[in-house]
Order: sequence, then C-alpha cells, then structure tokens
Amino acid sequence: MAIFSSIIHLGSNPALIGFILRPKHEVRRHTYENILNNHYYTINHIHQSFIEQAHYTSAKFSANESEFEKCHLTEEYLFNFKSPFVKESKVKLGMKFLEALPIKLNNTVMMIGEIQHIIVDETALETNGHINLATINDVGISGLNSYYTLQKVAQFPYARPTELPDFQ
Repeated sequence: MAIFSSIIHLGSNPALIGFILRPKHEVRRHTYENILNNHYYTINHIHQSFIEQAHYTSAKFSANESEFEKCHLTEEYLFNFKSPFVKESKVKLGMKFLEALPIKLNNTVMMIGEIQHIIVDETALETNGHINLATINDVGISGLNSYYTLQKVAQFPYARPTELPDFQ
C-alpha cells in the first residue's frame, strides 16, 4: 500500500487510469513490484477520518511489513479480487494492470490499469449518477504531504461548440 498524488484519468472506453511512480531505481518500490507480480491492485480514496494513517503508508517499510497493520487500516477483500481494498475508504477501484510506460525524462514510470470494479458509498451518489466527493468528506493531495478538503463548486453539461453560453 502507498499513497499517490499523480493519478490520471486516461479514458472511459476502456476505463483506464494511470499513476506516476517516482524514479524506480532510487529505492525498492514494493507497490511497483507487487503490481508487476500480481497484475491487480486497488485505488482507494482518502477520507478525512484517516488522512494521517494514509499519509504514513508512504513510509519505507520493509517488504515483509504490512502498511495495513502499521497504519491501522483494514484490509477488505471483495468480489474475489486478488488485491485488498481499504475498508475505511468510501470510493474504491479494483484495477487490472495493463502497461508500465517508462518516462525517460525523469526516470519515472506511468502505470496504466483498467477499472474492473468501482465501489462508491451510496451517500456520494447524486440522482444523475455523478459522484459528489464533498458529501463523503474525501480529500485531495498536493505534492507529497499537503491535504485539502474537496468542495463541489460547479457542474456543467458536456461542452459543445453549438451550445456555448453567452459569456458577455
């Protein structure tokens, strides 16, 4: 388990998500190795109730130490999925690893996976099917160690050139 701030939506059909791993040869990257070995992983949103615990999952634990145990988070296995979800999380994605793209400019790696499962706390679901992260007190991260609350400020229809508002 580890915390990542560089998660990227790559497409909807198929549903792909990428994330960036820092230089892979500076230290052992257990998450990277686990994904390559298992081909499955989870992405779990951080809730305000466990920000500090989530932050410390980034500590350099040894390969035989469990971040779940050390940071007092709960492993949750759902849908016979190979990788554990974080039970305390209100938004969880079960991912299938597809590709690792080396980025030579800074020796990082973009990991690309396909969404296999989406679990969302029902209190976050709006009637139109959108997910409102503010209602479930999820947080965002900036850089390595700054966390922010999320507030929905606007929602707009799909942008089409023929349906532009009058901005004047």
